[in-house]
Amino acid sequence: MSLDPRLHAFRDDLADVRLEGQVRAERFVKGEGARCIEPVADLRAGRGHDTAIGSQLLLGEEVLVFERRDGWAWVQSARDRYVGYVEERALGPVDPQPTHTVSAALTFAYAEPELRTKPARTLSLGSEVTVTDEVEQRGNRYLILSTGEAVFHRHLTPLGAPLSDDYVDIAESLIGTPYLWGGGSALGIDCSGLVQLSLRLAGTEAQRDSDMQAAGLGVELQEERLLRRGDLVFWKGHVGIMADEATLLHASGYAMAVVKEPLADAIARIGTVYGGVTVRRRV
Repeated sequence: MSLDPRLHAFRDDLADVRLEGQVRAERFVKGEGARCIEPVADLRAGRGHDTAIGSQLLLGEEVLVFERRDGWAWVQSARDRYVGYVEERALGPVDPQPTHTVSAALTFAYAEPELRTKPARTLSLGSEVTVTDEVEQRGNRYLILSTGEAVFHRHLTPLGAPLSDDYVDIAESLIGTPYLWGGGSALGIDCSGLVQLSLRLAGTEAQRDSDMQAAGLGVELQEERLLRRGDLVFWKGHVGIMADEATLLHASGYAMAVVKEPLADAIARIGTVYGGVTVRRRV
């Protein structure tokens, strides 16, 4: 069986040493650990900004680096195993280890613990940061990061603590987020990115692309009438989340945003482009 290059790092000239004996390559290397240090970094199909975005890395996400060349790094995400090229400047050392997750859809990291100052960076839901201290300033409490930046304390949650028992709550907090092919953050997201991010922050890991999710996430439902909140509906190349038995929540390329709409309307419209529903699954 052939290996999926989205999930396995191999090329004719170079491959992950863990794949030795499974693929042919001129050279096998052991990946070097690194961590994303930018708020969001595009994970592309090749070197250069003219290549397609396959996924994104969020601040704090760990990767294995197999090659650094011409300002680009060929990497594999430690979280979901997705492989791609990212600008080398977006990577830093593995340490310090993250301690908290951004739990607001978007938050600001300030150069100092003062809301009247200009934010240094905007951070997305799901980003991971290292907290080293806390400070109270004029009635607001800020958590101080290892970078020296300050974030409002209610916008961070200890790493590993689910943000909600209902992952649909998390997905609904992203309604209005712009649609972005390959996007996986509150700054821009696609259909499978919405599913993956929302599930992860509720404590369930999922693979990146909709075909991967359709093939193995949860259990298949045989009848449409059984749909309920949290179930997933798949088309070829698209996925949506049921907000209730009749309403679909999804990152829509038609609306260019995360929206809710009647499932029946979505089926009629999407069917003209992608065909009919291929599978329904319950997480």
